[in-house]
Amino acid sequence: MEPILKGRGLVKRYGKVTALDHCDFDLMPGEILAVIGDNGAGKSSLIKAVSGAIIPDAGTVTLEGKEVRFANPIEAREAGIETVYQTLAMSPALSIADNIFMGRELRKPGFRGTWLRQLDRPAMEKFARDKLSELGLMTIQNINQAVETLSGGQRQGVAVARAAAFGSKVIILDEPTAALGVKESRKVLELIQDVKSRGIPIILISHNMPHVFEVADRIHVHRLGKRLCVIDPKDYTMSDAVAFMTGAKDIQQAA
Repeated sequence: MEPILKGRGLVKRYGKVTALDHCDFDLMPGEILAVIGDNGAGKSSLIKAVSGAIIPDAGTVTLEGKEVRFANPIEAREAGIETVYQTLAMSPALSIADNIFMGRELRKPGFRGTWLRQLDRPAMEKFARDKLSELGLMTIQNINQAVETLSGGQRQGVAVARAAAFGSKVIILDEPTAALGVKESRKVLELIQDVKSRGIPIILISHNMPHVFEVADRIHVHRLGKRLCVIDPKDYTMSDAVAFMTGAKDIQQAA
């Protein structure tokens, strides 16, 4: 099976610091691929390179068998790669519907939309409500309530729903449970599995090993700017994964 998203020989240098050192990457269709690594291992640079946030100095990124060169994240979004960053990138004072459509608002048909630039609020609200319902998030009563009135888990849910609504090919989740309590984390993990069940592959960057081992199909271990190995969580323990990540254990056993 051919990867849906592939990186080959990716290099990114910042002055004398090499963030990506001829790094390879493969995301298979319909899978949850966890990316783990120590702080400073280059995980963020890898994700930014495949999502258009940075332009690699060398190497190639291939989406669905075609080489792509994203100049910025908007181009990656247009190609179907959505990223949910740890900061969630939301406007707290705006409503849930407005946040879901931020930057891609629907205009009214005809003259009012084209010339008067009027927004089609009913269509946006219906779409937002449908997407949240699909993902089991309609505990949120009012689609017009401000995002700042939501709990951390609900905000994460809205961010994931936004990505699932528009990320037709790949969704990247950066530490989605980092700031959440146990109950809210559980909801987000269920949400991730819901999105996967729709056939959308997910890249999950996380430091939380129990979460990684619970939902990931494969685990990409990143060390010193490159892919050290890819392991199957059924074949290794969490301690193994941490040992590979930190260099405490030799990878020959994982080959």
